[in-house]
Amino acid sequence: MKIGLFFGSFNPIHTGHCIIANFVLATTKLDQVWFVVSPQNPLKPSAGLLNEYHRLHLTQLAIEGEINLRVTDIEFRLPKPSFTVDTLSYLQEKYSHHSFSIILGSDSFENLPKWKNYFHIIQHYPLYIYLRPGHEDVTFYPNADITILKSPLLEISATHIRNNIKEGRSIRYLVPDKVMDEITRNGYYRN
Repeated sequence: MKIGLFFGSFNPIHTGHCIIANFVLATTKLDQVWFVVSPQNPLKPSAGLLNEYHRLHLTQLAIEGEINLRVTDIEFRLPKPSFTVDTLSYLQEKYSHHSFSIILGSDSFENLPKWKNYFHIIQHYPLYIYLRPGHEDVTFYPNADITILKSPLLEISATHIRNNIKEGRSIRYLVPDKVMDEITRNGYYRN
């Protein structure tokens, strides 16, 4: 099976993430997309990061009923900080019958040289890059299997959603309804 790994903090997951995952499934030969909820991205600050299990649950709610979308907590069980190359190695060993690729935004792709063993990643795993506003120029690497996705450019960000919540503004349509209900019920991101 061909699996696209969509890594992220998903702090919180939003409609843009869901649209990208469905777009990838509709326009590539991938069989499934797995949302890999990262406990802590080593390249991002942890301030304002909701507990990883709450983020995992919100992500599960967002894709409930979608047969080709999955959520994994694999990085919760790996040494922290979690590095993509280590997660890929673990998954490749555990699920040797699957082939894995990475789905990432062009903003994250710009930071690829900062990733641990990034050259190994681009030499061994296909990359599906979706464009983000302000990050439309993508650098190509020799011998890398890179596909640029002509996905919708959405200006939805988790930071914007968190700020809306803090300021008492609506997040309706920015996140799936079940996610909005769970955030509201538990008071996530208010402080």
